[in-house]
Amino acid sequence: MGIRLSHDKRVLLTALGSGLPAVAVCLFLLLRERHSEQELWTLIPLVTGSWLLLAFAVRERVAGPLRTLANLLEAMREGDYSIRARVEDPAEPLGEAMVQVNAMAATLRAQRLGAVEATALLRKVMEEIEVAVFAFDPRQALRLVNKAGERLLAQPAERILARDATSLGLAEYLVGEAEQTIQRTFPGGAGRWGIKRSGFREGGVPHQLIVVTDLTRPLREEELQAWQRLVRVLGHELNNSLTPIKSIARSLELLVKTDPRAEDWEEDMSKGLNVIASRSEALSRFMSSYARLAKLPPPRFVPVEVNTLLRRVAGLETRMPVFFEETSPLTITGDPDQLEQALINLIRNAVDASLETGGRAFVRAQRAGQSLELIVRDEGHGLSNTANLFVPFFTTKKGGSGIGLVLCRQIAEAHSGSVALRNAVPGPGCEAVLTLPA
Repeated sequence: MGIRLSHDKRVLLTALGSGLPAVAVCLFLLLRERHSEQELWTLIPLVTGSWLLLAFAVRERVAGPLRTLANLLEAMREGDYSIRARVEDPAEPLGEAMVQVNAMAATLRAQRLGAVEATALLRKVMEEIEVAVFAFDPRQALRLVNKAGERLLAQPAERILARDATSLGLAEYLVGEAEQTIQRTFPGGAGRWGIKRSGFREGGVPHQLIVVTDLTRPLREEELQAWQRLVRVLGHELNNSLTPIKSIARSLELLVKTDPRAEDWEEDMSKGLNVIASRSEALSRFMSSYARLAKLPPPRFVPVEVNTLLRRVAGLETRMPVFFEETSPLTITGDPDQLEQALINLIRNAVDASLETGGRAFVRAQRAGQSLELIVRDEGHGLSNTANLFVPFFTTKKGGSGIGLVLCRQIAEAHSGSVALRNAVPGPGCEAVLTLPA
């Protein structure tokens, strides 16, 4: 097995070997010529000394820059990016290497500064957000908690870090569904909470992150807004009906108290009572419509044959024939009663629009990728503004309740689908598209 020499020793031996022939020739010539013993003892050490000095100088010339590069790289490995190599000539190979090392040090310094700033920002955000954050290692030991997490568990970080998830009451959220909503009492408060779990790696080791969000306040705000909207709608409709009833009732009261009464008082009385009855009926229809919208039950999923469904709902319309375009046999899963109700509402709207222009109404089905589109088309005037079409109780039709499209959308979303209205291309008229999973 040969002896392994270091790089600088190999350079030294190469330099010695390169100069050895020349030194041998010089010594041969010196010994061949007749010189005095004193001259030989002077020239021979001079030649051999120069040879050795040049060889060691070559070794140092090669090894010195390598030591400099090694020191720079070691400093960068230790995290010190402030040291720079001195570059004499950037055009030469050694100078080019030094330039690249200096550039790498500057890049690493900028990246480290950015990482430090990002880490500081992350820590600040973690401390300020109102969402509780917990990180657990593979042994389910707590490794990270923010201020909101401390408040949720009513303990400082120093007392809960390194404790296992079971003792903290969070072990059940490290398994099962990644997202869930719970009603629970924590040491720091009770209410409705949203739990989200995700994974990350630190140092190549997998960790789990649990985020706990207090849903009580947002839900209360949404509930308050819903009640406010409901009160506005109900108040508007009640005022629309009660104001004329109140006015007519006062007029009839004055009519009855008048003495002598007018000759046509009975006719006026009859008209007033008819208006009161009409407005009362309208108010009753409105309340029934609202109850119908609010009490929509969850769908009961069974196989539904599309052509049979469309043929049946098209035949229910008696004001005009609805043209049904049969497609290839297709069965979907859904609640036939709710789907039928949604299609009846869409077909009724299409017929209403077509009656205004003397046009026709059509219903058909078509595949659209992984979805099925049930399309109801009319030949009416089309849509001029779609902004409020799906707002509850908003209607553009005389005597309309304003819940038909809202009910259709609720049914579609309960079937993981959607409802959209668009102007037909080419016109005239518009299309209502009920999209369902196929």
